[in-house]
Amino acid sequence: MYSELAAGRSVAVIGGGLAGLAAAVALGSAEQKVTVFEARPFLGGRATSYPLNSADEDSPTIDNCQHVLLRCCTNLLDFYSRLEVRDRIQFYREFYWIEPGGRMSIMRRGRLPAPLHFAGSFTKLRFLSASAKMSVASALLAVKYEYGKRTDLGRMTMLDWLREKNQPKQAVERFWKQVLVSAINEDLERMAASHGLQVFYLGFLARPDSYEMGVPAVPLAQLYSENAWARHAQVTIRERANVQQVRLENGRVAGIVVNDECLTADAYVLAVPFERVAALAPDLAIDLSAFTHSPITGIHLWFDRPITNLPHATLLDRTIQWMFNKRNGRYIQLVVSASRALTDMPRAEVIDLGLRELKEFFPKAEGAKLERAHVVKEVRATFSAAPGMEEKRPGNVTALPNLFVAGDWTRSGWPATMEGAVRSGYLAAEAVMKSFGESWKFLLPDVA
Repeated sequence: MYSELAAGRSVAVIGGGLAGLAAAVALGSAEQKVTVFEARPFLGGRATSYPLNSADEDSPTIDNCQHVLLRCCTNLLDFYSRLEVRDRIQFYREFYWIEPGGRMSIMRRGRLPAPLHFAGSFTKLRFLSASAKMSVASALLAVKYEYGKRTDLGRMTMLDWLREKNQPKQAVERFWKQVLVSAINEDLERMAASHGLQVFYLGFLARPDSYEMGVPAVPLAQLYSENAWARHAQVTIRERANVQQVRLENGRVAGIVVNDECLTADAYVLAVPFERVAALAPDLAIDLSAFTHSPITGIHLWFDRPITNLPHATLLDRTIQWMFNKRNGRYIQLVVSASRALTDMPRAEVIDLGLRELKEFFPKAEGAKLERAHVVKEVRATFSAAPGMEEKRPGNVTALPNLFVAGDWTRSGWPATMEGAVRSGYLAAEAVMKSFGESWKFLLPDVA
């Protein structure tokens, strides 16, 4: 026996990550009755937060890993605006690059128009030699003229492209790698060049402010709180609602089984990680065999005193790539993207590694007492954005007329980022509305 979710047209969204939530808020704005089913007791998927120790009232709340955005993330910012939480994103105009030993360089925009707005601070960067800067400048000019025009970028690695542009080792290791591995969550030798050029074109060259980095000023889960969803009466959120099966009959979705209850809707959006698709809908003809994962590791450290007053910094020449000051210089989060080398490392060794490297950049850490430490290994953080993968990413429409897919692994036009996830949700919502015979546009264009 199946139960209908709502009278009139209804949509069931399976998965409460960013893709599912974006689809829900878009469809809700089009006056559709939407129910989001999330198996866990919190929303956000891999971009969420939770108490470190739920049994301890004084336990700190942590983000599973530090998530940031740039101003070029137009759809993610639109999503935050729809939930009226955009003011909880703090933007920074300075990038701090620190070498072992503590020498710092600052990159910020100047008065020149794009794409020359970094010219003043770029020439003063101390971690690159003069010849390396000239090489980088030449390659950035190539990015401007090749992005969106060359047809082979999706089939070659970013490292191959950098070699083609005669980038010296210092430029590759200290500039290109430092930015792109964190942005794409993949190593240069595994990353499709198309994604690398996209990051630099949209994030650093298209507009003077598109590079500005946004960091949530609250725990991630607060961005999708009950208060935010209270403004969207058309959307119902059901947490701890485990979708066990998507039932197919006669070439359509007949319903879904949620906590042993059978429910029906007019349309369904499957917004789960790619590795869960086959388990939920084994007869769905989507070939995901080429997809693999790339991990991210977050190291959370609490000290008895402040060790820095910088809000964030990128750390050169070491395993740790980024430092984020989470609270008054005493709570620090370190991030390692594409962290395959840390996946099997014992957590105590990961903490020791992070602490040892942190002291090379921030001398005050040497005399500070470590009061608490925690490691989060997101082994399935993103799909690996390898060459040749773009054509294998599915669109949002499936062979079933009432089933649609969303997720940062679908063909969103972006790599596996929060922006990519939201774009996929908006595209899925557009496809749902089209199946209802209506034309709606939710996706916003890129900044250039």
